[in-house]
Amino acid sequence: MSQFVSGADALNALNATNDGGGNSSAEFASFKSGTTYKVRALGTADLIKFYSYGIFKKVNSFVAKNPSVKNARGFAESNFTPWDLASKYYADLKKKAEDAGNQTKVDEYKAEAGKYRAKERFALGFIDLATGEPIIVDLSRKQAQGVAAVIKKYEKKLGKLAFELTKAGSSTSTVVSLSPVIDMDEDLTDAERANFEKVDGKEFDMTLFDGLLFEADEKQQIENLVAAGFDITLIGLSIGGSESAADTANIGDEEDLPF
Repeated sequence: MSQFVSGADALNALNATNDGGGNSSAEFASFKSGTTYKVRALGTADLIKFYSYGIFKKVNSFVAKNPSVKNARGFAESNFTPWDLASKYYADLKKKAEDAGNQTKVDEYKAEAGKYRAKERFALGFIDLATGEPIIVDLSRKQAQGVAAVIKKYEKKLGKLAFELTKAGSSTSTVVSLSPVIDMDEDLTDAERANFEKVDGKEFDMTLFDGLLFEADEKQQIENLVAAGFDITLIGLSIGGSESAADTANIGDEEDLPF
């Protein structure tokens, strides 16, 4: 798990500004809009940060087995993955469209570059009070910041306070919230209270994050590009081949983000 940032380091990354500079042993909990979990937070740093690639309904999310080197803003600087190269291809076209004053193409290429760019994500761990077992949810930076802020606010009361973790809305209006359960005697079942007490004094098992994410090697990433409909010959790649692009220039600018 050396390529991932965990615990306090992940928490620092979550709170930091953007200025400057496989087989799984666990699975993400289903966390669709309309879902609510009653949970116990065992600590303020039960999380990891990672960068995932993927396209909704086309290519399932994955992380690079050999990840690119990224700057403080999350943009690849060297050791580019095939998906970084695909993003760069459209970012370069976007720059040319800007120079030509073609805003329609600028918008088109910006969206395409964003599709292939690695997205910063955070995995947060809790105890599901319905089962008494650990669960891990996948959140965006903004969602994770909101949840982490609530945990931090109630840090000294985590041993006495349960929470409701909820997702609502859709698309760009999706909201994830963490709210304290005010009356645990009334709002929790006997089983939920028992599961809350069962983990008294325990820490979240950080080894559950190991193997959580599917790590794709270069061949699998190239195959995923083909599945996504990208012409890999545009970046000098072929099935079973390797990168021919120079491993130098930065990939895109912050404005290329699709969100």
